[in-house]
Amino acid sequence: MKWKKVMFVCFSCLLLILTACSNNENSNEESAVNIKEIVGIEPGSGTMTIAQETIDAYDLDVSLTPSSEPAMLTELETAIKNEEPIVVTLWQPHWMFTKYDLKFLEDPKKTLGEEENIHTMVRLGLDKENPTAYKLLNNFYWEVDDMNEVMSKFAEDDNVEPRDAAAEWIEDHPEKVAAWTDGLEKVDGEEIELAYVNWDTELSSTNVVALVLEDLGFDVTLTPLDMGIAFESVASGEIDGMLIAWLPVGAASYKEQYDDQIDDLGPSLEGAQQGFVVPSYMDIDSVEDLPKK
Repeated sequence: MKWKKVMFVCFSCLLLILTACSNNENSNEESAVNIKEIVGIEPGSGTMTIAQETIDAYDLDVSLTPSSEPAMLTELETAIKNEEPIVVTLWQPHWMFTKYDLKFLEDPKKTLGEEENIHTMVRLGLDKENPTAYKLLNNFYWEVDDMNEVMSKFAEDDNVEPRDAAAEWIEDHPEKVAAWTDGLEKVDGEEIELAYVNWDTELSSTNVVALVLEDLGFDVTLTPLDMGIAFESVASGEIDGMLIAWLPVGAASYKEQYDDQIDDLGPSLEGAQQGFVVPSYMDIDSVEDLPKK
């Protein structure tokens, strides 16, 4: 009789293990099956281009929905509050990674790219016509943690403006600002115009640089533009510069189109990443887990 009891206990344990595994697999499958779309950002951006290329490369049975960063984030937050499945195009640095537990889906085919850098670009001739501004923009460089520090101050508190968050960061990091401005002579009211896209990452960097330029005596204008229009405006000389070009992937199409009409000063931030992002409660880890045709 004892051996029968032992066998019964062993069988029961095995059944529980198999049931748990089955539940995990079902949960995984449900997370994937419930995904009908990937919520994107502005149409025409490099991010949307590689997102569609990824959908095609993995033969996914999902649509790519154009949106904007604010609208996409609203959908993401709503889904998280209701613990619903959602996939979005997102990037790091981004304050949402400090507010919520998010994860990038693995991309075995590397169609979403790997490490991204954010480049500073200026109009041709700025180095000769406005050397102080050119040198400051060329010297500007910071880390992912610096950008996240600025973003988190205004993105999570509606009472804090990006300019105020940038001013606080500058006050807390005088040594970094000193390195950017070392040897630069102040000017007297010279005008400079910078373009930016309405993303929190670019609001952070552009406001920091604008305040440093103002401290050097510049009259700074910040102009919000779509990515493509920003490239066109810098290429035509209407805008002096921008700190918004994610490369080698995010802004690749615009870089290729305007490459010989713009002065690329190189990265102001390295180690950025973009891809498909999901809340960590979703039981999927790879792009390959999404529904296929």
